[in-house]
Amino acid sequence: MTVRQIRLFGDPVLKTRCEEIMSFDEKTAALVEDLLDTASIAGRAGVAAPQIGVNLRAFSYHVDKKLGYVLNPKLVELSGKLRLVEEGCLSVPGLWHLTPRYEIARVTGVDRDGNSVEVAGEGLLAQALQHECDHLDGLLYLDRLEADERKLAMRELRSSDWFMAN
Repeated sequence: MTVRQIRLFGDPVLKTRCEEIMSFDEKTAALVEDLLDTASIAGRAGVAAPQIGVNLRAFSYHVDKKLGYVLNPKLVELSGKLRLVEEGCLSVPGLWHLTPRYEIARVTGVDRDGNSVEVAGEGLLAQALQHECDHLDGLLYLDRLEADERKLAMRELRSSDWFMAN
């Protein structure tokens, strides 16, 4: 089991748009295993490749005891109401803020063999799909916050122990 260290806010890889995966080889299989292992820890809803320092379009999810992954994901549906939901991020530890997310999301992509896959869900799974896809575009949930909530989040971030040590 290879649980990779999570990159924290301030690491440039978290703000960089990821590259598509072009070859489905042993390196890709190893990335998938690392993403799954890293997401499988209790309390984690997902991990995107940039969070473990890899600038490729891949993420894993771990919601309602379902552990899976998507390579080269595309967010193809957002529906239902746009709601403010409590959200946090492994790359911004200890902070939770009201984040606008749609109730339903659907992602298409491929598996490690290049076969088409689709993951769809509502509630926490929809939130995780949106959150992880954002990571692949260089966005953190902080970027989605409304202005007053973002100011509060940035104030909390700057005073956090991990940020000062980073």
